[in-house]
Amino acid sequence: MFRGLLKSPAFVVGAGLFLLTILVALFAPLVIDVDTQTRVGLAYMPPSSEHWLGTDHLGIDMVSLLIAGLRASLHVGFLAGIVATVVGTLIGVYGGYKGGLIDDILTVATNLFLVIPSLIVLILLSSSLEEGRSLSLIALIIGCTTWTWSARAVRAQSASLRGRDHVALARINGYGTFGIVTLHILPYLLSYIFMVFILQTATGILSEASISMLGLGPYDSVSLGKILNEAIRNEALTDGAWWAFVPAMVLVTIIAFALYVINTAMEGVFNPRLRK
Repeated sequence: MFRGLLKSPAFVVGAGLFLLTILVALFAPLVIDVDTQTRVGLAYMPPSSEHWLGTDHLGIDMVSLLIAGLRASLHVGFLAGIVATVVGTLIGVYGGYKGGLIDDILTVATNLFLVIPSLIVLILLSSSLEEGRSLSLIALIIGCTTWTWSARAVRAQSASLRGRDHVALARINGYGTFGIVTLHILPYLLSYIFMVFILQTATGILSEASISMLGLGPYDSVSLGKILNEAIRNEALTDGAWWAFVPAMVLVTIIAFALYVINTAMEGVFNPRLRK
């Protein structure tokens, strides 16, 4: 099936775009002096041969800000994706396998969290932190507020495996819950869990961008969302400084688009019904 992914044009395009953003985030600082503190010119200087994307309202090079913002946004996205995927998978797999009262309790708890708008909770929690907001803390908050739909999706897949012959045989051979879940259920869900992680990573990046645009982003780091917030607060578009806003918006859009395309392509390959 993984060979099938490489034959999917959508997957190749999505993975290529996302890999490109990762490579830029990792290796651009080795080529370009990324300095987000030093003023290199006047406010909102237009793009030039010296400063490819001009400067922001403080006269700081926009290329440096975008590279730093890309690194920060990917950091938040990956960490939030890991947290949300792990929490959702643990709850979904355990509830789906056990069934009965335990499944009912976990399902009710998941549904209760699901009906609460995660963005509102995220805004309230972020605003209560005041000056203690760091990239990692924001990522943890995002992960802990967006795991619910993952739990529901994984629970459905886990419940469908509960009655399979290999699971029944494992019970007969004396395997406990932990052994059955780790050895006879999770391996069959790896591709599905990876798709969940892809979507959760996209959710993490978009969520960080949303709260940062509201002024609730990290205090100690530059992220793509924070760049957008600074451009809005300092009326970049009113002054005609499109370079202070558009590139960051394009980067967020490219990352989200690439991740959703990857997920769609994987679903088309791994889902037999869609293949038919």
